[in-house]
Amino acid sequence: MSPGGLRFAYRMTPWVKRLMVANAVMFVIVWSGAIPFQLAIEYLAFDEAKVLARPWTIITYMFVHGGIFHVFMNMLFLFFFGPPLEERWGGKEFVKYYAICGIGGALFNLVFGEGVIIGASGAVYGVMLAYALNWPDSVVWIWVLVLLPIKAKYLVLCLGAISFFSAFGGAADGIAHFAHLGGLVVGYLYLKKGWQLQAHWESWRKRLRKRRIKVVPGGARTPSGPSKPDDEAHILEVVDQLLDKIAAQGLDSLTAEERRFLDEVSRRRQDQHQVH
Repeated sequence: MSPGGLRFAYRMTPWVKRLMVANAVMFVIVWSGAIPFQLAIEYLAFDEAKVLARPWTIITYMFVHGGIFHVFMNMLFLFFFGPPLEERWGGKEFVKYYAICGIGGALFNLVFGEGVIIGASGAVYGVMLAYALNWPDSVVWIWVLVLLPIKAKYLVLCLGAISFFSAFGGAADGIAHFAHLGGLVVGYLYLKKGWQLQAHWESWRKRLRKRRIKVVPGGARTPSGPSKPDDEAHILEVVDQLLDKIAAQGLDSLTAEERRFLDEVSRRRQDQHQVH
């Protein structure tokens, strides 16, 4: 399988590499017998019946796999679909999203009571969803007896449909379909909230730029009102830098001082609009 039409050329990104290494190392530790598989299932797998006694399993279950094919397929998907997202979002936002989708898979298992689950599939399904939403028409080559091209958006729709009907149809194939479905649903809800937040900031940014100006001799433009032109220009420059930071790394990347600065600028703008 290989996504086409991107410039990243399969360049490994830091958090994708760390996640792949962590999963590979855990697989070797468990399947070499250093940690017996049953012991790993007992203390690291997610079991809705034991979640209160072992809450850490909502994270650790993502690093335990049931066999070489299981871990290989999850890491293959992560290898192809993860790097472009990490490059676009930044490492902090990417790994946060990965964890949220994995936790979403566990929560769906908790609600619907599917039993003990292991594997990174919930998180990886969320990554595939985000990829398809960002590059819906990117062509992915899949192997089904022969190599077949399919757009990313259709691939994720097919996988989502399979997970939905298998989960609620009671498929007894040993696959954690509810975890897959949870990764997709929670990932979508998180991304939708993020889009709304981004739209809010863009709207706020446009409102901030709508200030009255006047033309002075020599063609220079200055804002009307009591603010000094130099101060106004500096404030807008800082605001632009912070909004670019939010767009690239997410709202959580702001420091407490930067948040206070934006809040203060927003408050002053609102006061000016009320006066005018």
